[in-house]
Amino acid sequence: MDNSVRVLSTLALKGAVARLAETYRTTSGVRINADFAPTLALLERLRGGEAADLVILTREGLDEMIGEGRVVADNSVDLARSYVGLAVRAGAAHPDIASEAGLRATLLGARAVAYSRLGASGILFARLIERLDITAEINARAVIIPSGFTAEKLVTGEADLAVQQISELKQVDGIDVVGPIPLNLQTAAVFSAGRMTASGNADAADHLLRYLASADVAPVLRTTGLEP
Repeated sequence: MDNSVRVLSTLALKGAVARLAETYRTTSGVRINADFAPTLALLERLRGGEAADLVILTREGLDEMIGEGRVVADNSVDLARSYVGLAVRAGAAHPDIASEAGLRATLLGARAVAYSRLGASGILFARLIERLDITAEINARAVIIPSGFTAEKLVTGEADLAVQQISELKQVDGIDVVGPIPLNLQTAAVFSAGRMTASGNADAADHLLRYLASADVAPVLRTTGLEP
């Protein structure tokens, strides 16, 4: 088994993979060489020929890669489920987001809302504000980032609400996660992993895949805002 596995992963799993990497290296002797980006950006990179041993994407993104023959179909696995949430700067009052009416009023009352253009959360949020009929009002003062962590805009003071997967919000210090968008207004994102068909390190990739899907990893997923 080679001593490293190249992983391309969605940002939602960054906290979990970072926490698991040292334990995995100690127990297996294999280093996780990971790079993180939104799923849509990763799909573009993979279609452009970027090499990896293992990928972690949304279930839909992984299915696209399987359909294109880039990911092995028979050993892919669903790792975690995640919900989109809202955050405020640490110490700020937590607004009402428990109902559709409360969420709508909170969004309209915000000075600026930060959300991501490429991530699954940004796609959901764009649909949500359209459903709430507040797209023009929110986007007139939104801080829309191409990729990365939206909660960083809370720390800099550029926004007073940030929208993203809860596991991504929790990657930023100096903020408080208010909670998830009401579950009747969203569908949980499922993040899944699979080995690249062109992997030059198939045995090591399969070993890591089994580890990520194991019960030992579940507590770390929960700590970082995911549901195994």
